[in-house]
Amino acid sequence: MRPQTQQQIPLDTNTDFLRRHARGMLRSAHSDQPSKALPIVRRVHTARAFSMPRLTELYHARAKLQLKHMFRTLAAELGYASWDACKRDIDRRPSEILDRFRLDLGAFGDHEHVWFADQTTAAAWQRQHGGRMIVYGTQAVMMPA
Repeated sequence: MRPQTQQQIPLDTNTDFLRRHARGMLRSAHSDQPSKALPIVRRVHTARAFSMPRLTELYHARAKLQLKHMFRTLAAELGYASWDACKRDIDRRPSEILDRFRLDLGAFGDHEHVWFADQTTAAAWQRQHGGRMIVYGTQAVMMPA
């Protein structure tokens, strides 16, 4: 009898995660519930991923949003000029770069989250208390150790 070997399941790449996340964002943007749609529409507007001068106009035209707009938004939030540039580079970066999006999805469970207005303040708190910092736009979230 041959010994059974456990087949390793490959972990998702950063690109795979972002593709799934973009699809979820698009579903939320198209939602009839403002509490689901508006946060995504705001992100798209802030990233200038869809040319619409006013947030209210974009909200009312949100049915026109496509997956490409979500990709552009995610790329901008990660500091890339385009989705193509992001796609070429993102898999070489540590997966922790996507923790901001995982936080949105509730991946860190019921852990206590301590929010800071900027990374500098969060880093000072981290030196004193320890924990893990997640950069969230211009803000930072600390998860105590």
